[in-house]
Amino acid sequence: MKISSKGRCALHIMADIAENGSNGCISAKDISQRQGISVKYMEQILPHLTRAGLLHSERGAQGGYRLTRAPEQYTTLDILRAVAGDAAPVTHPPQTHRTQAFWEGMNRAMQAYAESVTLRDLMPTTDNRRRTEPAHAYLLD
Repeated sequence: MKISSKGRCALHIMADIAENGSNGCISAKDISQRQGISVKYMEQILPHLTRAGLLHSERGAQGGYRLTRAPEQYTTLDILRAVAGDAAPVTHPPQTHRTQAFWEGMNRAMQAYAESVTLRDLMPTTDNRRRTEPAHAYLLD
């Protein structure tokens, strides 16, 4: 699975909205200030998230973006696919027949992990730690 910078930023944007959007819409400017992502760059990402039905956008002075469902109903794979299409496999040269099964297995493991982590897992807990387990813990199960 190849994760682009747009995919990484989409995760930051969605986590910010989940964390700060309980009182309504969040403006792109506010997200930009908290996350350190330019509004111009976010404007390339937000339409993908909206078209995929992950966000609802509202215009006007009190406008901005809000989640369309609860944070635990989004997987990180949903978010990554919204901005990158079908999650791209790990790239490898076509003539690597001996390692083909390895790359396919690696891709499946990464997709399964991304599908197991929800947006809620990316939000801080009361003691400010993240809920997600390290990737190696998933792979050892």
